[in-house]
Formats: sequence, C-alpha cells, structure tokens
Amino acid sequence: MNSKPTNIFAVRSRIDAAARRRRNGHRGGVLWLTGLSGAGKSTLAVEVERSLFDVGYHAYVLDGDNLRHGLNSNLGFSQEDRTENIRRVGEVAALFADAGFICISAFISPYRTDREKARMAARQDFHEIYVMADVATCESRDPKGLYERARRGEIPDFTGVSAPYEVPESPELIVDTMSFSVEESVQQVLDYVSRKFKLAD
Repeated sequence: MNSKPTNIFAVRSRIDAAARRRRNGHRGGVLWLTGLSGAGKSTLAVEVERSLFDVGYHAYVLDGDNLRHGLNSNLGFSQEDRTENIRRVGEVAALFADAGFICISAFISPYRTDREKARMAARQDFHEIYVMADVATCESRDPKGLYERARRGEIPDFTGVSAPYEVPESPELIVDTMSFSVEESVQQVLDYVSRKFKLAD
C-alpha cells in the first residue's frame, strides 16, 4: 500500500511571477491543445512555437509522442495510463508556466476529467484550445497511418475508433482545422496569445 511521505517541504523561489513577467515581457501560461489524432495539434504547436519565438516570446512545446519516449515511456494507452500521462504532463506544463514560459502542450487528452486536472495544476494560467476536426477528416489525413492500423485491430484503445474522445465543453479557444489552413489556424492562436499573454505597453 502506497502512502504519501510526510518529510517533504515546499521550497519557495525568491523570484515572483511579476518579476518573471517583467523580464520576459509577457505572462507565462499553458496552451493546452486537445483533439483527435490527425487534427493538427503537433503541426499547430510547432508552428506557433516558432512564430512566438521569432517575435521574442519564451515558448516551448510539450508533444505527446516526444514525452512518451522519455518522461512517460513506461505508460501505455489504457484509460489508467492515459490519465497518468496527462497528470504528469499537466504538472510539468504548470512548472513551465510558473517559470514564465508559454508552454504549448499537444496531447489528444481524450477525457474531460484529465484535462480538468491539468487545468487545476496550472490554475488561472491554463488555456484549453480545442483543435477541432472530426474522425472522417482525421482519418483522411492519417499522417502516421494509425487509423488504418486501428481499423485492422492492430492498435487497441485508439481514440476515435475503439476509445472515446470527450469534446471540450467550454474551451478558451476553438481552432477548426477542417475549415482553416495551417497558416490561418496558427494566426488564430497567435491572436489569442497577443490578447491574453502580452503585457500592456
């Protein structure tokens, strides 16, 4: 039986959030991109990161596939493992936000309760962005060939085929990648960041 240790004490930084904002020129926060595989989350994340970096923002992408090679390499795709995957990512993203970065998280994160836990970790710095594309559109793209393999039964618990995706009920932003190009979708996110993260002149 696991029990929480009682000999752990929080260490407080001598740098507060206001000082980090002044140094960086913008607020820190989490842009949590959620949507089906093939919706365009990773493409959107890296393009937004590049664009933000080019104009002086401190930004970093946490991508689902990348983290499963390291931090979450011991997790599978059962509901329990997906929950733990998102819990860990939510905590790491919150640390980036606390450090003053704009952390762009690109994860399917299919369950609302798991996304809500990630929101609780970053609190007011959490911004849920629903990258909207239906199963048919994502399957027609299928950049990694995953839907085809899932349809053949080679990938169990595949979101949109044999596992559910719970659509966000009230995201801060919806980016419809069925209707808008990559460039247009990126611009929607950049406009949102300018409104929410840029410090007043």
